[in-house]
Amino acid sequence: MTDDRLDALPRSEDLLLGRSGSSLIVTLNRPSRANALTESMMDDLRSLWREVAAARWVRSVIITGAGTAFCAGADAGMLAQPRTRIGRDAAEELSFVPGPHLDVPVIVAVNGVCAGGGLHFVADADLCIAADTARFVDPHVTVGQVSGMEPVELMLKARRDVVVRMALLGRSEMLDADRAKEVGLVSEVVPLDALPAHVAALGERIAEGSPEAVRATRAVIRDFEADVMRRHMDAGWKAVQDHWAHPDAHEGPRAFLEKRTPRWAETD
Repeated sequence: MTDDRLDALPRSEDLLLGRSGSSLIVTLNRPSRANALTESMMDDLRSLWREVAAARWVRSVIITGAGTAFCAGADAGMLAQPRTRIGRDAAEELSFVPGPHLDVPVIVAVNGVCAGGGLHFVADADLCIAADTARFVDPHVTVGQVSGMEPVELMLKARRDVVVRMALLGRSEMLDADRAKEVGLVSEVVPLDALPAHVAALGERIAEGSPEAVRATRAVIRDFEADVMRRHMDAGWKAVQDHWAHPDAHEGPRAFLEKRTPRWAETD
């Protein structure tokens, strides 16, 4: 039996849509690439959020990943090529995450590795729940990229020293699920096999409240966060783009794809 309300939403090979009660479940669906983000996948997400915003039956959105990973961040193949579309500011660049588009809570269920750009979903979440298999890492500097926005977002959620270590140590600093909960990156850790039912139950508990009261409460919280971060996020996005002209920005992704040690440019 088809679900007309799901069928009304835009379809994509890279995104699986499901429903649990009044929750929309969005599964990032590139498991062979650890659900890494491509430009087309991010475009599909932007289109989806526009339609979800008008779907009045949705009381919460749950995001998770297919297979054993949550999201490996930007696909290395995309980083190795010139960008065809560049956001004018941080908000436009990150418009693939749902939070700014919706007035219902977003629950992120991290089922495995969450790396690099995947951390934007964690930062954007109203509630972030991790499976005991989850791992968190910010590998930007390891592949010659500037981590200009993730640390700004995450410092509103987790301890500064932990976020800084992730940003500066790159791939060598990975947090397991328990450590992520200890430092405030996630609010709960549950067994992997219990994760889908647990986040679905959270969605139904949200639906027990007044829709308008939930909307207004969430808006106050998110307005505060946006006001605190906006200038710093734009500065971080500029730093990311400025670095693209540096040879390390191209060497890092190439070395990753070729499975070799990067040869960084000499510094003066």
